[in-house]
Amino acid sequence: MLIFSPYLVKMTLELFFSWILKLHSYWAFLALTCTIIVIINCSYSLIYRKPFQTFDLRISLFALVFNHIQLVIGFILYFISPKFLWWNAGFKSVLENSDYRVYLIEHPIVNVMGVLIITIGWSIHKKSNINSKKFIRIGVFYLIGLFLLSSRIPWANWI
Repeated sequence: MLIFSPYLVKMTLELFFSWILKLHSYWAFLALTCTIIVIINCSYSLIYRKPFQTFDLRISLFALVFNHIQLVIGFILYFISPKFLWWNAGFKSVLENSDYRVYLIEHPIVNVMGVLIITIGWSIHKKSNINSKKFIRIGVFYLIGLFLLSSRIPWANWI
């Protein structure tokens, strides 16, 4: 006979939350590292006038995919986090409290914008046949995305 107790459900949710939180932290490190590698590669390739090759395409795509996976993990974490219950205090309370505002509004919105800008950079690089334009488009958009992503990371609480 299987018995469901509220305590067991609460412990399971807390365990799931802690796993997702750790995954979100470690995956962020991976996504940011890949994005930085792409930016460095684009800068190097522009300076030395390298052709846009399969390697460049793949690392740019890996950074894009890692950032999208990070975004999905973040959405899951957002809705299962105990911090999501801060919305019960009301929208005005969330705006007035800096901790609430950062975790519930600023962090998610700015990170969505960062990943969106990285995605736009990936999309528009495909419209050019000139190597330097491909590198510039990916490099600039990934750099702006990286800036946005790193601006809203809660550095004091990260890992």
